[in-house]
Amino acid sequence: MRSNALLIGGILLVVLAILVFSATFTVQQTQQAVIVQFGAIQRTVSTPGLHFKVPFIQEVRYLEKRVLNLDPEAETIVLADQRRLIVDAFVRYRIVAPQQFIRVAISEANLRNRLEPIVNNALRSVLGTVLLPTILSEERDKLMQQITKNVNDAVNTEQSNFGIEVLDVRIVRADLLPEVSQAVYARMRAERERDAAEFRAQGEEQFQTITAQADRQATVIQAEAQRQSEILRGEGEAERTTILAKAFGEDPSFFAFYRSMQAYDQALKSDNTRFVLPPQGEFFRYFNSETGKPAATGSSQAPAGGASKPEPAAAAQ
Repeated sequence: MRSNALLIGGILLVVLAILVFSATFTVQQTQQAVIVQFGAIQRTVSTPGLHFKVPFIQEVRYLEKRVLNLDPEAETIVLADQRRLIVDAFVRYRIVAPQQFIRVAISEANLRNRLEPIVNNALRSVLGTVLLPTILSEERDKLMQQITKNVNDAVNTEQSNFGIEVLDVRIVRADLLPEVSQAVYARMRAERERDAAEFRAQGEEQFQTITAQADRQATVIQAEAQRQSEILRGEGEAERTTILAKAFGEDPSFFAFYRSMQAYDQALKSDNTRFVLPPQGEFFRYFNSETGKPAATGSSQAPAGGASKPEPAAAAQ
């Protein structure tokens, strides 16, 4: 009897444990739970902790509270100028109506399959009306805002309300097709080379202009300096002439002596200078007399029938 009682007690404990385990569930901080009974949604639990449900009848479906990411496959978009652009985008969203989400999307995996075409359609509708420079410019944020709005409008219609809020749609990568990229790079290179040539031409023109101005200014300055030098030289010559004239007027003999000394200095400066002059000449007057006066010369009578002898010439070296 005692062993039977223990067996029955053990069975009851196991059954009770199974009932307790089936009747309780735990919700984490990052989760929200939807209670489903025979396919019908009963309630939503958003408070973290331990909760209860009807065992074996009710089912718990957990959903994320956190922001979720959707990374669809890269899509080829035709731009307004008929260029083909490979766009790789991602979507950030969160579940705001768990019961509606369960009714329409059923699961997060199913939502991804249904949301990806909506995102691609929004990308085509917005990017298909602009050019590539617009996508690469500061207007890109406005385009992304418009795409996000279009996706939100598409997932929250009366016919297909997914119970989610799309927070942001961003482009990770936007590349032209390889053959188009090469053509674009070639055109960009040609444009940059043309700009560089234009800048070099402008620089050369400015160089020539500045050089011409500098040459003109240098010519003007040199001419002015030459004019001033001629004026100063003329004034100096005039002053020199005045001083010499004054000196000659005050002491003509000293002036004559000074001029003779200058003549000696200039004439006898070189070592190989040779003069053949009579010693009584004007040039050597200060060699014959300190005063520079010519020496008295008497007329000597030559003997009869004879000729007078010529005076020897002085050679200065």
